[in-house]
Amino acid sequence: MAHVMTIPDPAASPDADCDDVLLLDRRGSGRAVAFLGIEFAPVPMPTALRRIAEASTRTDRFRYVVTPNVDHLVRLDAQPALASLYDDAWINLCDSRIVEILARLSGVDLPVTPGSDLSAALLQTEIAADEPVVVVGGDETVISALRSRYGLTDIRWHQPPMGLRDKPEAIAEAAAFLAANPTRFHFLCVGSPQQELVAQAASRRGDVRGVGLCIGASLDFLAGKVNRAPRWMQTARLEWLHRLLSEPRRMWKRYLVEGPRIFTIWHRWRAQARP
Repeated sequence: MAHVMTIPDPAASPDADCDDVLLLDRRGSGRAVAFLGIEFAPVPMPTALRRIAEASTRTDRFRYVVTPNVDHLVRLDAQPALASLYDDAWINLCDSRIVEILARLSGVDLPVTPGSDLSAALLQTEIAADEPVVVVGGDETVISALRSRYGLTDIRWHQPPMGLRDKPEAIAEAAAFLAANPTRFHFLCVGSPQQELVAQAASRRGDVRGVGLCIGASLDFLAGKVNRAPRWMQTARLEWLHRLLSEPRRMWKRYLVEGPRIFTIWHRWRAQARP
């Protein structure tokens, strides 16, 4: 029932391990799994981290990474015009343990790579304290905490206006900021689909380099502005419940009204996927 597209990669070495092959640029080579309307790279986080770090040193073009979760999939189902944001992405990594379960029940192997874990690993192991890092979004508290926690001395910070999605000039300005501040990593933290719109605009400019990471509230977690669920709740796939209990007034609609639509979307996908 899984839709898997495989295209030989002539550049891959004969002894490349399977995980490496899976994460090659799906638009030109490699393999992706289509699930619930998005082509995912079905790889574990260590492989994703390694490939993103490698891609960050290339200067041929800008690449961006999206970490879709239930919220993304529900929105995409209601607004199909957003599909190009995921189609243009270099990699789509599953950021939902609920989606992981639904995929498994459908015979699809789709490992979870949480955006917060990916960001933490990059900051801890790949980014030198004195190298430039671009952050789009967040606030002074987040930027200050990142400097303090990771020793970053060269954060290039851009704070777009509210309502970014409906302000094409502001999206273009954010993309121009990426072009004017060349670096290996651009952290885009203005929520979805705003961050993906900025990443797509940057990709289409042609003069942006490095890797853009569309990671939502990940830096809020790392900076301690928002408390992440305890590890046992993450393992039990109850991180959504922790966020709901922590911010009920802001999160109730997402998790109690919109989120459950994922099961209807999944049932419809299963029916369409059957021979």
